[in-house]
Amino acid sequence: MAAGTGTALAASAGAVLAQGPGSSGDHATPCRFPLPVGSSANRRNAVEFFPDACGAPTISPPSPAPAVAATPPASDAPAPSAPPLVLVHGLLDSPQVFDRLKRELGDRRHPLLIPDLPLRLGRTPIEEAAVLLGSHIEAAFGLDQPIDLLGFSIGGVIARTWIQLLGGYRRTRRFISVGSPQQGTLTAELWPRQLVAGIADLKMGSPLLQQLNSDQDALRGIDCHSFYSAIDLAVLPGWRAVLPVGERTMLPVWTHPQILRDPASIRPLAQELLRP
Repeated sequence: MAAGTGTALAASAGAVLAQGPGSSGDHATPCRFPLPVGSSANRRNAVEFFPDACGAPTISPPSPAPAVAATPPASDAPAPSAPPLVLVHGLLDSPQVFDRLKRELGDRRHPLLIPDLPLRLGRTPIEEAAVLLGSHIEAAFGLDQPIDLLGFSIGGVIARTWIQLLGGYRRTRRFISVGSPQQGTLTAELWPRQLVAGIADLKMGSPLLQQLNSDQDALRGIDCHSFYSAIDLAVLPGWRAVLPVGERTMLPVWTHPQILRDPASIRPLAQELLRP
């Protein structure tokens, strides 16, 4: 198959699995820093890192964005002992996909890390993306700091892979899967692994998903919660967007992009993130 055709197929696959809204432009000013020397990541592999007042890296931040009033609290602030929060975006997304959720949280979950993972329209295998995720987490918080982890769409499967296969379970307190095809999706069935390995990993019964489902002990020691939309054209059928363990909540939205856009979805997600 010609390279142009492969690129078109990958772009089409990305359109099928589109992950949500673009940047709203209204968010806290992050510090940006690269992965450690020796990483295979390219220049896209920076992170948005929102440290607390006592843990700001000694680097120069970019120019501040205009201040935006935070949405009124969805619930009480979390306990002071709440660990850092890591958010993992979806296939065609960037860290800005979480802007609405960040506004809902206000300043109540810091430090906050949102890696920008190079998923390459689905060409990056999920296990490779999980390695990059782990590198970002270690660069920001060291080797032992406990964290809370939320993954949206394919980002939830990337996060789960890091937890189960790369030892992330040792430091993860809470894992929230949001609209993630944890049990596969029909929309991935026709895409060949040779072109879009990351999307092929989401096929029902793929080797990766079989491996993740074969040993769930790593998840059982973590507070897991799955949020999903019953009618989700990116995850078909929608009820497959759940982890094999933990609580499950159906969100009152109709489409995949609405999960991180609609207030009816954003509020329960924020409430879960602010839970002690």
